[in-house]
Amino acid sequence: DIPAKRHHRTDLTYLTAPEVTALLAAPEQDSAAGQRDHAMIQLAVTTGLRVSELTALTPADVHLGTGPHVACTGKGRKRRITPLDQQTVATTRRHLTGLPADTPVVFPTRTETRMSTDAVARRLTQHVTAAATSCPTLATKNVTPHALRHTAAMRLLQAGIDITVIALWLGHQSIETTQIYLHADMSTKERALERTAPTGVQPGRYQPASDKLLTFLQSLWLCRSAAHPRLPPLRASPTST
Repeated sequence: DIPAKRHHRTDLTYLTAPEVTALLAAPEQDSAAGQRDHAMIQLAVTTGLRVSELTALTPADVHLGTGPHVACTGKGRKRRITPLDQQTVATTRRHLTGLPADTPVVFPTRTETRMSTDAVARRLTQHVTAAATSCPTLATKNVTPHALRHTAAMRLLQAGIDITVIALWLGHQSIETTQIYLHADMSTKERALERTAPTGVQPGRYQPASDKLLTFLQSLWLCRSAAHPRLPPLRASPTST
């Protein structure tokens, strides 16, 4: 019955579209490690997989044929499937082509073992530092592997995807967990503000800026009145639309 201790929540960190583009261009893809990091960032931003789910992916979990998707086991040993877009399919296929046939994981280390969470964080920090030269806003953000998961969720939310679908996409057990993205999305709040009336303005009726439409409708009525003289005359109101 003891309630949880309250604490201050930090702001949600996610990347904008220009920042994602700069980050994807940072790894040097002429090396095996750079190609691996590029594919890993692309997959993380698209699917929103947790870092533990990314590093545990095996080649058998990645399906790049008809209906491309990745399958992973998340929290609570729940198995879920996430679809892939064409760009992610092309990047992942190019990365898998360069791996040995007996590689146990999709994103291996130099010794073909599973990457640790710290190793992924270090590689990501290195690429963020390189990308900050072309996109200075990255230097002001604490970009962690989990920030890529937040980025995937915010991309879906800003595309107009329902919050319940995003919860299913990320593998959240409760929709309450997904609601943090609603609070972090400023564009949703800005659209709500645009629908409100400006403060300090006297309410009034709509006044048309031009009477071209009324003139056109009146000319049509006159033509009809000439054919039917018994019709009553048209009375145009200044507040008509």
